[in-house]
This record gives sequence, structure tokens and C-alpha cells, in this order.
Amino acid sequence: MRTRWIFAASTLLYLAAGTWLSAGNGFLMGDALSRVSATQATLFSRDPHLSAIGFVFTPLTSLAQLPMVAFAQWFPGITTWGLSGVLMSALFMAGAVVMVFGIGTDRGAPLWLSGGVAVLFALNPMVVFYGANGMSEAPFLFCLCWALRRLIRWMRTDDANDLTACGIALGLAYLTRYDALAPAAAAGALVFVVAYRRCRGEDNRWHSAIMDFILVVLPVAAAFVVWAATSWLITGLAFQQFSSQYGNSSILQQSSSSATETTAALEYSTAATLILGPALPLLVPIVTALAVRRRDTQVVVPILLCGSVLAFQAFSYASGSTFAFLRFYVAAIPLAAVLALQVSPVRGFPPSRRPGRHAKTAATEPEPDRITGRHRVRTGWRAPAVGMALTLILLAGAVPLTAWGMSSHAISVQEYSLGAVLFPDPDNASERRADEHRIAATFSTERRLANYLDAMNLPRGAVLMDTVYGFAVVVASHRPDQFVVPSDRDFVRVLNRPAERGVKYILAVPNTGRGTSDAVNRRYPTMYENGSGIATLALEAPNDGAGQPEWRIYRVLGAD
Repeated sequence: MRTRWIFAASTLLYLAAGTWLSAGNGFLMGDALSRVSATQATLFSRDPHLSAIGFVFTPLTSLAQLPMVAFAQWFPGITTWGLSGVLMSALFMAGAVVMVFGIGTDRGAPLWLSGGVAVLFALNPMVVFYGANGMSEAPFLFCLCWALRRLIRWMRTDDANDLTACGIALGLAYLTRYDALAPAAAAGALVFVVAYRRCRGEDNRWHSAIMDFILVVLPVAAAFVVWAATSWLITGLAFQQFSSQYGNSSILQQSSSSATETTAALEYSTAATLILGPALPLLVPIVTALAVRRRDTQVVVPILLCGSVLAFQAFSYASGSTFAFLRFYVAAIPLAAVLALQVSPVRGFPPSRRPGRHAKTAATEPEPDRITGRHRVRTGWRAPAVGMALTLILLAGAVPLTAWGMSSHAISVQEYSLGAVLFPDPDNASERRADEHRIAATFSTERRLANYLDAMNLPRGAVLMDTVYGFAVVVASHRPDQFVVPSDRDFVRVLNRPAERGVKYILAVPNTGRGTSDAVNRRYPTMYENGSGIATLALEAPNDGAGQPEWRIYRVLGAD
């Protein structure tokens, strides 16, 4: 019953915050909006089909929105304001809160500690923001926390059900974000070592370790192979994120970004981790020392799994294959929360359908009594309540530090503009506040373009465009079928002969930066400058948003 209330309250919090940000203030995240657009394309585009969901991003975030987007015909705000993404992230992030609370109850921690840590996790400003904006961080955190809970539980129960659930969670995490391969590898290695050591002296030692290893990595391997094979069969590219003109690698090249100097990259990664987990420098040594004293091997699970995510992001940024985004280090938040719970000693036995042969049914391992020297089983609390209370206070003190870090332009390039929405100040004419307003106004021009095109009452397939930037126009429109976009199976044929295929207008962006990957620019390199001899300029729209192009609408020559 408690978990239901925690889930419901968290969902309502994130849903309310997301609705206020998006529909109330027009604050929309690009990746979240593009996923809404991809989901919309599978149902309401000019050529609806499931593969229109795209293969640059992994599919879980978009697939989870399909049931909500299906109602967009009756409630247009579901797509035009990205509310399907808001509801998706709210549900997943609420699930992550429940998992954090469950890790505490599985451990037998006091209710006030489990509940307090869950509340502080739920109210962390990064958790609230990414539980409300439709990004992939929410489902990723849910899957990561789910995997943590079941693997920690398996360390005591030796239950194959826990191991299988952990593998499924990691498989779903991969279908949310590619960096889930790092915790999957860490989990597989840990399970193999633990299972091998448990079977010391047994003839089937290697077989048992390998079987447990397969249980945890098979779902991830299946997700990896099936998604890559599906992408290859449909698009000819197995990993579009890395080889497609729309993937991160291409975006970095188009933005003239290169590998960051190693020292600077490590400094940024360290700073981002400490901003999201300010308590970690104290929690890690304290919990490690307690674990050694108690012989508590469960502590290694969050350190390995969350630590592998953080290490992967640091390496990716240093090698120039990803961006300096604070959200990529969000695994520091559940790491700190789980370590805070592990200050409490193990008590009782977690739920288990079928404990294995190596289950640890006692609360902890025997240790000699300090006075008599005799061995006894510890069933009481080893860490005093004051120690757990201080840990909770430490975790609470980290929340305002994270909020402060999110307001830093140097390290939080995607989050710091929230200041313009949360703390409006019409009298503030500083350059920083103007920049915040530009970021907050991102996609406002695209919304006006969509309204302009909708008002023209154009027929189906009358507007040709790429979705490199244009996804925001499509998703804001009440008539998505008026656009011809790359996910349409006849897009190339229409692009080659737009007038003959019924196209009346072409949306063009500058052939620079990311615009070089725009399909219209690749086919007609001078379209933005002069219409490439096939169209005349009808409208030019300067952009109010940060990082968005100056739009031009060209009318196709020979169009009726």
C-alpha cells in the first residue's frame, strides 16, 4: 500500500511540473519533442508505419508513448505540447522512486530512513526536472534502479528470479539508452565472480557461474542483437546513432566539435558527478568501511553499476563522442541514495520466491562478541540511529547544492535556463537572462510556423521538409499529414520531383552546421539561398530560440 501512495504522489508531482513547464510556459526539450514527433509519425503522419519511430534513438522511450499519442486526435495537446512525453517520464521516474524505497525495505532499514531517502531522491531538482520533461533519463533511471534492487537482493537470496529480473531491467535500459551496456557488463562480471566463489569446492563450479552469468546478460544481448538487426534490415545501418547523418557522431562533426582535452574532460566529469552527488565523497568511504566490518557484499552493487555509467560517460566525453551535458551523469543520484540506505545494517530477509542453495538467511555473518569472544549472529542494529539520521541530513544537504549546480551556465548548459521560468524578473536586462529567455523560447518560432501552415489548409503531402530541425514544426502542427518527411517510404521520390508529387512548399534551413545533414540541402545545396531553380521565396522567419535556424518557406514552381 505504501508503494502505491509513493508512486501516485510522485507521478502527480512530475506530471504537474511537466505540464506547467511545457503547456504553461512553453519550455520544451529538443530530444523529448523529437521522440514525441517520432511516435506521432507512426500513427498520424502522411505514411504511418511502425518503423517511422526511427533508429537513431533506442525505441523504448517512444514506444511507451504510443498508447497516449493514440488519443492526440481528441486531445491535441498530447503531441503539440509534448504531454505524452511528460506522462511517460512521470510514470517512469515515479517507478524509480518506488525502487529506491524498495531497496531500503528489502534491506530491513527503518521506515523513516527508507522513506526519507526516497523522498529526498524524489525531490532532487534533477529528478523532478527529468521526471517532468519527457527525456530518456526517467526510464533509464527506473531500469537502473530496478536492476540495482534485484541484483542487491540476489546477493542474499541467490534466487534465479532476482537475477532474471535484473537482466530484463538492464535489457530495457539498453532499449532506453546505449550507455546501459556499461552497467550490464559490470553486472555480468560481478555475478560471474560471486557465483564462482559461492560454489567453491563443487564439481559444477564453472557451470553454475556461467549459467548465472547468462541469466543476467542474455536479455541485454537479445535487445542488442534484435535492435541492431532490425535497424540493419530496414535502413541498411545497424547502429544509426554512430553511423547515420542524424546520429551523435555526425552532430559533433557538423558542430565542429572535437575531442576534449583529457584533463579538462575529467575535470568536467568529476564536477558533474559531485554536483549531482555531493554526498558521495563522504558516503563512499563510510559505507565501504561499514561493509568491510559487517562483511556486507551488497555495497559493491551500486558502486559497480552506477560507477560504470559515470565512467562510461567520462570516457565518452573525453574521446569526443558525446556532449558536456549534466544529465549524462544522473546515475550519481541513485548511487548516493542507495549508499545512504546501506549505512543501515542488514536486517531480516528480503522477499524471495525460491531462495537458492547459497541464500544468506541470517541477517549478517557471525562475528565474535567483543566481551566473551564467542561467535554470535548479529540481529540488532550495528549502526546507531544517530548515524543513520546524520546520513539522511547529509543527503538532504546535497539537494540545494545540486540546485545551485543546475543554475551554472558553465556546467549545466541545458538546465540553467530554468531560472528564467522559475524566477521571472522583467527588470533584469543582463546578457545571461537574455540567453536564458532565448533557450526557454526554443521551438516558439517553429510553433508559429506550424500555425501559419495549418491556417493555409493545405492538402495532404503539400509541405516537404527534413526533420533535422523540422520535427518541432511537425509535432506542433494539428495536421501532421500535410508534411512529407524522411520517415515516409516515398520521401526520396518526392524529394527528386516535388512539383510532380503534389508538393507546394519546401521548408529550408541554412546549409551550415547541422543543416548540412538536412535532406533538402543534400539534394538541393542552394535551396536556402535561392530556391535551387525549383522554388521561389514565400516567407522568411527569424528564430527567437537558441540554437535554432532561420527558416525560409519556398513555394514550388509549377505547384497548383
